[in-house]
Formats: sequence, C-alpha cells, structure tokens
Amino acid sequence: MWSDEQFEAAARADKSIEEQGLEVVRLSFPDQHGILRGKTVVASEAAAAMRNGCSITTTLLAKDTAHKTVFPVFTPGGGFGMAEMEGGGDFLMIADPLTFRVLPWAQRTGWVLCDIYFANGRPVPFSTRHLYRRVLQRLAEAGFDYVAGLEVEFHIFKLDNPRLAPSDATWPGEAPQVSLLSQGYQYLTETRFDQIEPVLETLRRDIVALGLPLRSVEVELGPSQCEFTFQPQVGLSPADTMMLFRSAVKQICRRQGCHATFMTRPKLENVLSSGWHLHQSLRDRRSSANVFTSNDDAALSHVGRSFLAGLLAHARAAAAFTTPTINGYKRYRSYSLAPDRVIWGRDNRGAMIRVLGGPGDAATRLENRVGEPAANPYLYMASQIVTGLDGMERMLDPGPSADTPYEVEAPHLPKSLEQALAALREDACFAAGFGKNFIDYYLRIKEAEIARYQSEVTEWEQREYFELF
Repeated sequence: MWSDEQFEAAARADKSIEEQGLEVVRLSFPDQHGILRGKTVVASEAAAAMRNGCSITTTLLAKDTAHKTVFPVFTPGGGFGMAEMEGGGDFLMIADPLTFRVLPWAQRTGWVLCDIYFANGRPVPFSTRHLYRRVLQRLAEAGFDYVAGLEVEFHIFKLDNPRLAPSDATWPGEAPQVSLLSQGYQYLTETRFDQIEPVLETLRRDIVALGLPLRSVEVELGPSQCEFTFQPQVGLSPADTMMLFRSAVKQICRRQGCHATFMTRPKLENVLSSGWHLHQSLRDRRSSANVFTSNDDAALSHVGRSFLAGLLAHARAAAAFTTPTINGYKRYRSYSLAPDRVIWGRDNRGAMIRVLGGPGDAATRLENRVGEPAANPYLYMASQIVTGLDGMERMLDPGPSADTPYEVEAPHLPKSLEQALAALREDACFAAGFGKNFIDYYLRIKEAEIARYQSEVTEWEQREYFELF
C-alpha cells in the first residue's frame, strides 16, 4: 500500500523514534466529522504498527457529533449493508509515514496520520481522506493540481471551570465555563495582540515546530478571537495541515489553562462568529502555471470562470460540507463580513466567493468565504473540486461581479443545516462525485444530529411560552 517515498519516510521515522528517545507514537485517523481518533502505541511497537496496521473499531464511523452510534451495527450489514461493518468489528489504521512528526508539546511523543482499510486491504468507503484522494486523482487526470491556502478564525478563552464533576458528564458533556483573554472591537491593534501574545507565542512556536507552513498570526475583531493563516499547499497537504492544526491548538491551549474552540458562534455574550476562508486555484501539472490567471482584462481565465461558476451552481448543496454544523448557519448575516447569498465579487469581502488577482497575476485565486472552521477539511476541499470540475466540464458562466453583495438579487445560502442537506439530497453532481453510498451515509449521520437538536427544549422556547401560556 506504500509508495517508495513512503517506505523512505518510514525509515526516517524509525530513526527519529530511536535517536530522539521517543516513548510513544500516536496513530490517528480523521473521522467523518474531521476529528482525529486513534490509539497510542509504545515506541517498541511503532514500526510494526505503522507497517502492519493498528486495529480500531468500525463503530467510530457510525457516530454523530455527540459520539452516539446512529447505525444499527449489531444487525446484518451493521446498518451499512456491508458485512465488514456489522457487530462492531475492526478495521486497520495504516500509517502514512510522510505525515510523521514529533509533537513539541507532548514529552517524547511521535504522531502519524493514518488511512483506514478493511483487513482484506480494501479502503474503507466512508473514509473522508480516501474520498478526497479519489477526487484529487480525478482532477489530476484532467491535467490539474489543487492548490489551497488556509485562513482560519477561532477563539481562545481562559478556562475557568472544565466542568469535571460527575453530574457534568452528560452525553455530550456540559460545556466548560470560560472567560475572555481580551476584549474585542479593536481589529488588528497591536495592544490587543500583545494582551494574548503569551498564549499565541506558545501556539506559534509549536505550530512552526510541527512543520506546518504558518504565514501570519492575527487578532480578529471579536473578544478572544484570532486568526492563523498558512502558505498555499498542494493536494492532500492543506487538508492534512488543517487536521493537525486544529487538534494541536486545542491540546496546546488546554495545557496552558485555556480553551480553544473552532465552533462558529459560541453562545457567549458579545462573542462574534468565526469563519474559515479557503483560498484556492488550479495548477497545470505539466507547466506548473496557475490556470486561473487571465491573459486579458478579465479577473479570471476562462478555466477560472468556469470553475467559479461550478462553485456557485452547487453552493447550496456544498454547504452541507463547508458548513456541516447546526451552529454554523448562524454566521450567515447581511453586512457582517460573512456571505448570505450565492454570488461572487472582485476583491469584495461581502461576497461568498472573493476573486483575488488579475491579468498576469500568478497569485490569482478564489477565496471561498462560506466555510466554518469546524468543517471536515477533506470534505470541504473535495466539494470545491467536484463542483468546480462540473463547471469546467459544462463550461458554465458565473455571471457578473456583485458590487453590492448584500443587496443583489441572487439565491440565498441555506438558512439551516436541514436546508443544506435537502439541497445535497437532490444534487446529482455530488452523487456522482462523492458516490451515492457516501452521500446516503453522510445524510444519515447529519440527520441524526438534527433530530437530537429538534428534540431539545431551547432557552428561546422557555422565554417565549412558559410565562405566556
């Protein structure tokens, strides 16, 4: 299953484990929600575990965001129609040694990202990293590589009470109690940055030590809100970067007595929404040229315009992957620097797609501003490629740039995850690009999440009706 390059990387990992005196290695795989799950093996077992695989239960793929199993795994086919998935059996995590790292915050600890396979060597069809790799291969067959740069907003709070009393161990557990590290509404001021710099310094040093291509560290407009940006990367790398970055931030901050969250809009007074802006372009595999760059007076080449048109044509269905949580849809508000409708604009931060660059500019790219920082990066990026390719194949036109993004007549983004899933269910492009079985699987997990949400009595209902009626 490994390439020559991976065998060479595995040998380097073995040497690193020995020379640095590592005691354990974490083997992790990205689940359907973009959360890392896995096991830790002692150093003496690491080489064998990376090469021969490490078993882990298939039920991890049957869980919603509350970690509740939503498929009948103890029935024939396990609810998936697959013998391999029934009875809570195992699949194998096979390491990708190209991702091996030494964790700077955890003493004598290595880490490696894994792919998941059944015992017969068949890739697990619900693996989002496998799915993204297949989409990248389809793009490569068309002659292109995918290039992506990340702008990720999130919050860091002081952890006041982790809520570890037995009564707090509900399913899911009670949210921790936090306070601010800084007030907001001083966007990019040096004084606000300096207030939280002690925490940001630790994050910055460890993220750089991991080898992630960090570009900048910034304070955002909201209280305790910041943004990290990364250099463009190709193929699997930007998605892998996002996976490790999110997990690293949460672990490092917790060790500093803080709580980091990539939840879009925390329910805290005066706190603002966070987004994940995805910068993307296509590179010609033979010449390495940016094929979005225009050679005339247009903002984009013909290829770039068609790719953009594909993103717009399927934006409502793609929201199920760019914005996969119920909370994420509370960010789509007019005049808020977040999009609320399906449009593009030339260097306009109110549009869903912001086109940057121009004639002859090798850095020409599309900035999709619709995503939330909690999104599974493999599904987010795969959704862009699949829909962009559809636009290219059908030579779609995106229409004119929207100069007044919150006033122009255009389809609105979904108001809820439920609306996004309804659009996904009807979208033939995703059924073909992701596979109908994966779409059905994903819909079932997200619909279980919605069903739990709808069964809860909210604070709004209590205020609205309890005294009135």
